[in-house]
Amino acid sequence: MERLSKEMLGLAGEYAVASELCRRGLYSQLTLGNHKRTDILVETDTRMVRVSVKAKQSKEWPSISGPVRDDDFLVFVDFANKTAHEKLDFYILGKDDWSRVVEQEIRNQRGKGKELKVDGRTVTHPDGWKGINIKIEHVAVYKDRWDTIVSAVKPEETEAAK
Repeated sequence: MERLSKEMLGLAGEYAVASELCRRGLYSQLTLGNHKRTDILVETDTRMVRVSVKAKQSKEWPSISGPVRDDDFLVFVDFANKTAHEKLDFYILGKDDWSRVVEQEIRNQRGKGKELKVDGRTVTHPDGWKGINIKIEHVAVYKDRWDTIVSAVKPEETEAAK
């Protein structure tokens, strides 16, 4: 697949995630603008959640900050080495999942003699840069975990399926 511009990659990721959510019966609305706090709003009659989308076409997602609120979700979309006809890979994390990823990174960096600071969703490195570079191995266990979002907005369906 030809390399997409950063803007086109972001849009392609957002539309791909919205499509997957709609396929699961969730009304999903993309937000507009350059200074937005979320990419997609997912709404039912009784609940609404926010989804941030991070798309990549290289080996990692750079400088990622995670969800803050319990109703925030983060979806990583992997376009790397995919043709236009291949299925994309999606990794879906809630706030608690993100916390586990951050805790592991803090342990990894501590082992290298670096001390990371965490303030809400933001991780700050000793040299001042913010965020975590995320590789597939950091989020592999969350692949195709659409149930993470579905259960947050449609808990009655999740209970009925048990």
